[in-house]
Amino acid sequence: MPSLSSLPLPDPGVPDVRSGFRFLLWLEVRQWRGQLAAAAWGTLHMAAVASFPVAVGIAVQAVVDHSGRRLALAGGLMLVLAVLTALGDTMLHRTAVTNWIGAAARVQQLLARKTVELGSVLTRRVAAGEVVAVSTGDVEKIGWFVEAFARFTSALLATVGVAVALLLYEPALGVLVAAAVPVLAVAVLPLLPAATKRADLQREKAGRATELASDTVAGLRVLRGIGGEELFLDRYRKASQQVRTAAVHSARMWALISAVQVVLPGLLLVGVAWYGARLALDGRISVGELVTVYGAVAFLMFPLQNFEEIAMAWSFSRPSAKRAARVLALSRPTAGSGATAVAPEPAAQADPVDPATAELCDPVTGLRAAAGLFTAVVCGDPDAAGLLADRLGGHSPDAVEGAASALLGGQALDALPLAVARAAVLVQDKDPVLLSGTLAELLDVPSSGAITPAQALNAAQCGDVLDALVQSLAGADADSGDPMRARITERGRSLSGGQRQRLALARSLVADPGVLVLDEPTSAVDAHTEARIADGLKRIRAGRTTVVLTSSPLVLDRADRVVFVDDGTATAAGRHQDLLREHPRYRAVVTRETDAQEGAGAGTPVRHAAAPSLGPALSMEESA
Repeated sequence: MPSLSSLPLPDPGVPDVRSGFRFLLWLEVRQWRGQLAAAAWGTLHMAAVASFPVAVGIAVQAVVDHSGRRLALAGGLMLVLAVLTALGDTMLHRTAVTNWIGAAARVQQLLARKTVELGSVLTRRVAAGEVVAVSTGDVEKIGWFVEAFARFTSALLATVGVAVALLLYEPALGVLVAAAVPVLAVAVLPLLPAATKRADLQREKAGRATELASDTVAGLRVLRGIGGEELFLDRYRKASQQVRTAAVHSARMWALISAVQVVLPGLLLVGVAWYGARLALDGRISVGELVTVYGAVAFLMFPLQNFEEIAMAWSFSRPSAKRAARVLALSRPTAGSGATAVAPEPAAQADPVDPATAELCDPVTGLRAAAGLFTAVVCGDPDAAGLLADRLGGHSPDAVEGAASALLGGQALDALPLAVARAAVLVQDKDPVLLSGTLAELLDVPSSGAITPAQALNAAQCGDVLDALVQSLAGADADSGDPMRARITERGRSLSGGQRQRLALARSLVADPGVLVLDEPTSAVDAHTEARIADGLKRIRAGRTTVVLTSSPLVLDRADRVVFVDDGTATAAGRHQDLLREHPRYRAVVTRETDAQEGAGAGTPVRHAAAPSLGPALSMEESA
């Protein structure tokens, strides 16, 4: 049993994710020492409590028989049982909570490891809201089941033990108790499917309400701009009321289960008292024996509560474990056999990859990015750009279709060790996430050390961002005037879209990877800033392989080489101006020409200076 001081675990293990049940079983087995310890302490606690009626019965009979010696013996026995009860209860609580926290921590470590393994591909396969739900509420419910199972084991042993002891101690009443206990234990089973169904419905509606709330908060600025706050607020009210109704509906069923667990043992207790009194009046049992049996039956109400708890824990943890297993079952895709690959030479596969001299190649489209050059990629289909960026980073979200990841120096990235692939290639998608913390913490990423944060911020044109961060400083930080001490709010929501985009670019530049892939890194900035970013990017990445997926003429004009990917295939490559003159389809994508304009201007040179006309529209988003 791992102690709390040993968390996080050095190795959380390899889970069995074939089903939710197998995942829970795997957790139980991994913590078998803790489970045995909790069950042992729980059994000691239950046995001590169950023995109290014996001591009380001895004391009552001693008073009836006027025996001071037996009364003193009963008092000493009660004292010993009290000490054992306190010891067992204390140690049971310690071990059970340790099991709970240990199981929850193990699942969280497994989820964190899976998140790191899959990266941005994770949210392409599983909704972000589900990942959050699994890593928070579901982890707690899974830990609850692991913790409750040991106490249920001790309760089951105590119940069986008391029933057998009563059968041997007083057969006339023991037969009645032994026959009734199994009925009490399974009485709630017919109600569990309905309770589970209602609980699942409640969680489903709560998840939808949470997702709606998250979307509303994320788009609050836009909603205020179009006056849609009340519309979404009304939707959330309705969703919240549905959650409330489902919760009440579920609570009624669990209340019924609790009532059954109280009423049926109560009826058994009344029956035992009535029948026992008849036996005592007939002289078949003594008063002390009647008190002992009555106390033992009353005790049975205590372990039977654990039966209800394990039923609830199973009901809530089963779907949670199923969701966790589904997330943990995801794997990093490997090179597909159906891809049109640029076959590497066998000898090249055995050599270590040097990103500084290795060519990056996408076997699906035929895209080639030469080492040390600034390569821009224009995709005729905007949706294909994101998939291409994932493949260039070693991920193949479309692997089910037989696609493969990129080749670096002739080696498939998704076949390389994860650490090697990520050290070689860094991908920044079009919606980068800024973590909360100071600016210094944001830029404190694994790097070569060749590029300082100041150089990266300058290349990404973050001057106005730094000014805004200085103004947000407070207290002693305000006196220092150091923007690196300014705090970035969650997901950078206090910044505009363009400011977030430029800070993310600066973070990528600080990392200084051998190969840097950027997906639309300037889509949220105005034309003048975009031109300066393109110049800074080319300057700071000189001699390093850089691939930028964009359709901006300002960025394309500064690229060493431009590759046009149309209909899933790299159809043309060259300088931007040459492609504008020689490739009509490329010109139509980059300049947004209609078919009529393309036909009318087929022989007319395209003026690149017209591109900055996009600036005013984009600058509105930048200033939002």
